[in-house]
Amino acid sequence: MASELLILFFVVALILVGGAIIFASFAAPKSFNLAKIEPYECGIPSEGPAWIQFNVGYYLFAIIYLVFDVETVFLFPWGVVMRQVGLRAFIEIIIFFFILGLGLLYAWKKDALKWV
Repeated sequence: MASELLILFFVVALILVGGAIIFASFAAPKSFNLAKIEPYECGIPSEGPAWIQFNVGYYLFAIIYLVFDVETVFLFPWGVVMRQVGLRAFIEIIIFFFILGLGLLYAWKKDALKWV
């Protein structure tokens, strides 16, 4: 029964997503203009080649930011049930912070937090 519902869920999701994509391809206004395919950034004509390499440090910095941003999402439900669960919840959050601290220490040692 559960597997049938799961299959039904995926089929309905596929139909809805596929239908939305097909509908958008027919309903969206189309304009074929040479100016539309020119590379622009914020309304200003771009300068230089379009395929330049960015420093990987920017991506690494963004990923580290996301890790610590997601961490705050886990703190809210913990804060809601902390008094009900008691000491076990406190110990679990200490372990959680310890693992996050190890990740921060690793990023710090690898100089991933330098913006240069």
